Amino acid sequence: MNQEVPNFIEALKEPWHKGFTLRLRDVVHQAIPDVHERIQYKKPHFLKNGKYAAAISTSKEAVSFTIFNCSDLEFPEGMFEGPPERKTLKLRQGDTVDPEQLVLLVSEASSSL
Repeated sequence: MNQEVPNFIEALKEPWHKGFTLRLRDVVHQAIPDVHERIQYKKPHFLKNGKYAAAISTSKEAVSFTIFNCSDLEFPEGMFEGPPERKTLKLRQGDTVDPEQLVLLVSEASSSL
């Protein structure tokens, strides 16, 4: 197994960044059991059949989770932002996340990849 993503997570300085990133990585692995992960553009990217399915990035204020290939999906109002083909969820310290809802969204978005 590639150690790039676990090394990225371990290097995160803020504990809440690590917590969200670990949970989001787990979401992707539940939604796409055969997912391929790698570090690209200095952040974790998750691919299915060589195509982008999701990405995680961190900033001082947030951990962002982007789902690709989602033009045909319905997203909860006000939760995600971005163009129709990719939606991003920004999580800030103290936020909560529904992993089951995210697993369903990632699974549905990646089903045609």
